[in-house]
Amino acid sequence: MISLANLKCPFTVQIFIRQSAFLLLHSRFIFISLWPIRLQFIDLNYRATAMLLSVLYIIGITEEAMTGALSAGRRNMDWFGVMLVASATAIGGGSVRDILLGNYPLTWVKHPEYLLITCLAGIVTTWLAKWVVKFKGIFMRLDALGLAAFSIIGCQVGLNMGLHYGICVVAAIVTGVFGGLLRDLICRQAPLVLHHELYASVALIVACLYLALHHYNIDDNISVVASLVVGYLIRMASVRFKWRLPTFNLLEPANLNNEQ
Repeated sequence: MISLANLKCPFTVQIFIRQSAFLLLHSRFIFISLWPIRLQFIDLNYRATAMLLSVLYIIGITEEAMTGALSAGRRNMDWFGVMLVASATAIGGGSVRDILLGNYPLTWVKHPEYLLITCLAGIVTTWLAKWVVKFKGIFMRLDALGLAAFSIIGCQVGLNMGLHYGICVVAAIVTGVFGGLLRDLICRQAPLVLHHELYASVALIVACLYLALHHYNIDDNISVVASLVVGYLIRMASVRFKWRLPTFNLLEPANLNNEQ
């Protein structure tokens, strides 16, 4: 066996070798001792992101439930109808997503408090309807944040199930849009999300942005915040500047004759 004492090298070289071996050994111990702290830091980041999305989700379903209750009021529905439309508007998109993907139990089945929140929000709206209409601008901003949050949550559900990115985009759009579609179908009116300012398109953009950042291993906190900000700004800009996709207007032969 060769030892440092048997090496025929200057004394300074032997000291350098000893110090290097010492540092290498202790650096491994330091790395091992700091590893739990690093894992704890990652866990804190994950929990912060999850908490942010949970708060935005609750705000979003509350706002959606109140807008659904207003639609029920315009159709002169009773309290049961108000709660039904409010719940369908708020948690209908996530329910349709989970059914399509086979993701059971459904979110509101796993967390019954979400259903309770939507029902209470619908009933409260019957008492505060004038104030809800008066502060329409605030609800519009909350709706923009909720749409972005729902889209991100839809992407995360798909990713957690190991699905293709294309399916994750579909999950995001269904989560963000289908609640409004169910509301309009129950209230027998044309789906607003398909006629007015950019809405489903915003969900598509948010989903693509979040998945792109995820694909390139960007920190999830940054991905979530960036997607939220971009989705919110695009949605509010579409309302402010009346951005719309090109529309398709089919004129039947009878309508053509009348116009002539």
